[in-house]
Amino acid sequence: MSLFKSLLLAIIATLFLTYVLGTSFVEYFDIDVYMGEELIEPLKAISISALVVVILTLVAVAIVVSVFGTVIFLAMLVFGAVAMALLGAFWPIFMIAGVIWLCTRNKQRQYN
Repeated sequence: MSLFKSLLLAIIATLFLTYVLGTSFVEYFDIDVYMGEELIEPLKAISISALVVVILTLVAVAIVVSVFGTVIFLAMLVFGAVAMALLGAFWPIFMIAGVIWLCTRNKQRQYN
């Protein structure tokens, strides 16, 4: 999954979780958020739970990217090691094949 696709899915999930958890959290627990003596609107109260959800989503994205990044990095290391081992074992054959190709290639030239 590309980083942009992961980020887009994380944003959509954050918006959905913010709405679902925010409204259900405020309604289920019948919470009124006060700042000083002033009652804060439900939309602003949801923003508090939204902040928690955003932090949880960012942590989840960081974990997913690090796990898949590690797997991809290990796969590239294994591929590189196999490629270098093959090159190291068969380099004389590759050199002889290159010399034969240089000597026997078709040498047609175009004159203007």
